[in-house]
Amino acid sequence: MTAKSYRDLDIYKMSFQLFIQTHQFSLKLPKHELFELGNQLRRSSDSINSNIVEGYGRRRYKNEFAKFLTYAHSSNDETINHLEKLKILYPQFGTSISEMLEEYNLLGGKIHNFIEYVIRNWRS
Repeated sequence: MTAKSYRDLDIYKMSFQLFIQTHQFSLKLPKHELFELGNQLRRSSDSINSNIVEGYGRRRYKNEFAKFLTYAHSSNDETINHLEKLKILYPQFGTSISEMLEEYNLLGGKIHNFIEYVIRNWRS
């Protein structure tokens, strides 16, 4: 698995697209929620993508790379948790949220698999 840039990683591409989608979705929430759960959702979704990029920048150091990928995975879980709350609080967005949840669950699995790959096979 050789990537010349973080942009070549599937988890980067997927997390970037999901961030854009999630950010746009969050702006449709009621005004009072834009600065509450909406803000937390935007920040956790952005953190997934940002930690993948930062980790890749430290790829020379296997443990650092794995650590930042773990942060990305944790932020993915946090994003899922925010979406689950919003799905209950705002059932009118249920379909959109369900679709995003499916994608974030898939991304979480891909990040997990990539962490395992880095731990087992990455050469510092």
